[in-house]
Amino acid sequence: MANIEELIEESAALHRHLCPRQVLGIRMGLLGGELLGLDVPQKNKRLLTVVETDGCGADGIAVATNCWVGRRTMRILDFGKVAATFIDRKTERAFRVHPNPAARKLAPEYAPDAKNHWEAYLLAYQRMPTDELLIAEPVTIAFSLEKLWSKNGKRVTCAICGEEIINEREVVQDGIILCRSCAGERYYYHADDIGNTITLPMETLLL
Repeated sequence: MANIEELIEESAALHRHLCPRQVLGIRMGLLGGELLGLDVPQKNKRLLTVVETDGCGADGIAVATNCWVGRRTMRILDFGKVAATFIDRKTERAFRVHPNPAARKLAPEYAPDAKNHWEAYLLAYQRMPTDELLIAEPVTIAFSLEKLWSKNGKRVTCAICGEEIINEREVVQDGIILCRSCAGERYYYHADDIGNTITLPMETLLL
């Protein structure tokens, strides 16, 4: 398991700077692996992470866990929270981890040498004991891991737009294979569709 100093250096290089939320993400990722009994950064795809916001914290989590969007081991479900759920794909055990709301107030105690609040958070989040910095709880996942992961090599073509659909994300309506956009679940609209926007349910963004 990589030590936190190495992970911080890697995250800073990736993000081109270092900030408190990156450190939080790293600490969260390390705790997620510890709770599940998995070595992180992982060398396989056993750990799946659902992150509840994009940005700096997600990068810290990715570096600590080696879960990445491009490897299909990280999903971003934007609830606007610096929080993440770490899932063991083999056992389906899961833990949700988020910062302790009191951590900011405690920061000056762990960083008396800080020049300002921002620097206090940056330093304290590296030094603070895990049980004071983070809160974790076991959770049950509300979606199918098998459906989320899908099957390798599965691809079909949408009958309307002609675009390829992978990972079993197609919709079948009246026996016709459609992509989710043509089936009505659009997050965008064409120039001639002004006034006909469709709201995509947040929970469907996982799939």
